[in-house]
Amino acid sequence: MIDGLLILLLFQFFGEVIIRLTGIPLPASVVGMVLLLLALLLEAPFTQRVAPAAAGLIKHISLLIFPLGVGIVLQWHRYEEYALALGVAVVLGTILSMILVTLMLKKLLGGKHQEPTSKAHGDDHAG
Repeated sequence: MIDGLLILLLFQFFGEVIIRLTGIPLPASVVGMVLLLLALLLEAPFTQRVAPAAAGLIKHISLLIFPLGVGIVLQWHRYEEYALALGVAVVLGTILSMILVTLMLKKLLGGKHQEPTSKAHGDDHAG
């Protein structure tokens, strides 16, 4: 699992290096995740070792997000004038994400998942 964590950190480092060298206005962690996604899609040999580390991090995701919430509460005076815009962005972003995930699942599953059809009473004629 340690090697998986090191691989994840290495991709975050690569993202940081790319951001510093190019000046792209994106968070380094996002660039690192895109690089990791490309490595996973290309089935790089080390990608199997990332899964246990990722699963361990996902299990404790609330601990990773909690400091963000505390920071927002403690620094609320900085965000107060943008509260409406932040609220709208969070709500619309959540709704848009749910719609996009639903559409992607439908496309990726491509008819593999069918809702069970129930026969109406009287449709089944025995003789």
